[in-house]
Amino acid sequence: MKTFLDENFLLTNETAVRLFHEYAKELPIIDYHCHLSPQEIYENKQFSNITEAWLYGDHYKWRLMRANGVEESKVTGEASDYERFAAWAATVPMAIGNPLYHWSHMELRTFFGVNELLNAENASVIWEKVNAKLAEGKSRARDLITDSKVTVICTTDDPVDSLEYHIKIKELPDFNTQVLPSYRPDKALEINRATFLPWLAQLEKATGTAIRSYDDLLAGLESRALFFDSVGCKVSDHALDYVPFAETTKEEAAAIFAKGLAGQAVSLEEEKKYKTYTLLFLGGIYKKLDWAMQYHMNAARNNNADAFAKLGPDTGFDAVGDSPVAVALQGLLSSLAVADNLPRTILYSLNARDNEILAALMGCFQGGGTAGKIQLGAAWWFNDTKDGMISQMKSLGNFGLLGRFVGMLTDSRSFLSYTRHEYFRRLLCNMIGEWVEAGEFPNDEALLKQLVEGISYNNAKEYFKF
Repeated sequence: MKTFLDENFLLTNETAVRLFHEYAKELPIIDYHCHLSPQEIYENKQFSNITEAWLYGDHYKWRLMRANGVEESKVTGEASDYERFAAWAATVPMAIGNPLYHWSHMELRTFFGVNELLNAENASVIWEKVNAKLAEGKSRARDLITDSKVTVICTTDDPVDSLEYHIKIKELPDFNTQVLPSYRPDKALEINRATFLPWLAQLEKATGTAIRSYDDLLAGLESRALFFDSVGCKVSDHALDYVPFAETTKEEAAAIFAKGLAGQAVSLEEEKKYKTYTLLFLGGIYKKLDWAMQYHMNAARNNNADAFAKLGPDTGFDAVGDSPVAVALQGLLSSLAVADNLPRTILYSLNARDNEILAALMGCFQGGGTAGKIQLGAAWWFNDTKDGMISQMKSLGNFGLLGRFVGMLTDSRSFLSYTRHEYFRRLLCNMIGEWVEAGEFPNDEALLKQLVEGISYNNAKEYFKF
């Protein structure tokens, strides 16, 4: 029987052990999609206790705590930080089969030297031990990044953001990690949401130009993209909870924008037309700037109306959507390709059902001399489980070139999440090792080294041109 979380955790064959320890384990990390705060990085945030570092903003953990019967006051409410930590500690033993059981113990061991298994009985001991480590002042935000050997971080940023902290981070004399913005113009697309008009006012302020027409909007979006590019942006991102596509013209999109600007209702078909034209326009900007473009699809957000009214978004009440993606996505990608405006693109779906749909469709748009131009995005959010990561890689291997995959990301708000890259690399090496030992892939050391190091780090570095 293997020991839990030993040095060969998740590695079940000799080839996997060799590949991980010789090639994957010590590689740096590129985290090309996350939700870390640039301000906290610049200010080198000192965490007052493990709850602040571990539980603030972590809706992954909040969902499990609620499922374990923890009252909301100890999840997002007014309970003390220790009470919240103790509630999480009591939840962890019930999380068999959930990656959070693995990740929690990996993070405690990697960052704080805690080898005990977290539970209700030892919560107070681990609380004191970890907090004493934090109090030493050597586990601040930038320390955690540096200790994890992270070379690049791409945060998630609205076009109206000032990027002041990205600019300040560049000037730090003793911090070598690149912290780059990602351009995420979701609020510009969501013409039917209450955020639309307030966001337009923010765009006016950011550009110093009145937004009175659709042309003004497009000019403002392009202006902000150019500013992001000047600060080092290499990637855009879109949350497409459903994939919109409808044949339209600029004149139609402008008329629909005018209705939204006037506070009038916009039909679903009109929304699709407005989003389609705007997405195609933005794709052209990304191609011109030589950015990669990310589409995150099929999230079903804010499902619990009562909880949303009380707690707001991103608090653990999102789920997997089941909207069809193939037809509309084909329309978007084909329209971009016809106009020679298709940038390097990464396609993610929160519904694992879509993996093979995306893996097959993206093969229709490869080419132009760019290796892996269209990518099947890493197992994301509800999919970044052991099974989800393996399934995503197998779908990519079945339909395309796994060897060109740009690898893992954290998609996290926590500075402790970098062990997810180790988790992914262990699974990658184990899967490849199984294939080698079953005679399904040659035991060619040079080739295996190239594949493991590429998927773990090198491919992302080349793909994003960091």
